Amino acid sequence: MTELQITDDKHVRTLQLNRPEKKNALSQTLAWDLVRAIDEASADDDVWVVAITGSGDSFCSGLDLTPEGNEPDTGISSERQSLLEDLRWVGHLPLALRERCDKPVVAGINGVAAGAGLAIAMACDIRLAAQSAWLFPGYSRIGASPDGGLSYTLPQAIGYERAMRFLLESKRVDAVDALALGLIGEVVPDDQFQARLTEYCLELTAISPTAAALTKRVVREATKIDLEAQARYELQSIGKAFETEDGKESRAAFLERRPPNITGQ
Repeated sequence: MTELQITDDKHVRTLQLNRPEKKNALSQTLAWDLVRAIDEASADDDVWVVAITGSGDSFCSGLDLTPEGNEPDTGISSERQSLLEDLRWVGHLPLALRERCDKPVVAGINGVAAGAGLAIAMACDIRLAAQSAWLFPGYSRIGASPDGGLSYTLPQAIGYERAMRFLLESKRVDAVDALALGLIGEVVPDDQFQARLTEYCLELTAISPTAAALTKRVVREATKIDLEAQARYELQSIGKAFETEDGKESRAAFLERRPPNITGQ
């Protein structure tokens, strides 16, 4: 089964995460395939708008923390291996979406968006959500700090204090509350969601692709920090968090579905 399905409709390219049995959790293969697909869409002059969505009832439930989900991506080139050891896919995703792609990217949040899945959604330019969708940061639950550019995109969307509360409290937010917070821009009834996502992306193709690209560039420049440096800082921070005893205990408790025993170590 192809973990990432790619379809074209006129000038819209849709990238659909396709691990429904895993709630579209990111394996190493799926994550790198998504980075590559974003870069390929960015380089294709016939693609004017990019949509990212999920199969089944989920957008993306985050990183697959099971051993099989974290197996190294087999057959990768030495160049990709170097990237993996340097910035890794979790840093390349926001850079691909925000920095390397000048085309509008629309997140079609058809279900849960958690952890790295939330980071992907927030790195997109525009977000539509199905009424039954919900968003969940999840990082504090596994003893981690945010990654995937979320430390940049989240405060940009909802402000500093709301971002801090959302990340630390790690509460599940439904689509209606997500709209009120500013996490998403539109809520759509479930039975109309796919049609609305298609309709909206096609509406964007009525705009000159040059105008759309220049609009993204100037908005990006107006709010810009060094996103690559921030992505590297995120990776350093999450690495430190994961190395602690509390980090190890938090991940074990998450997988065993029990409260963690936090000792401050």
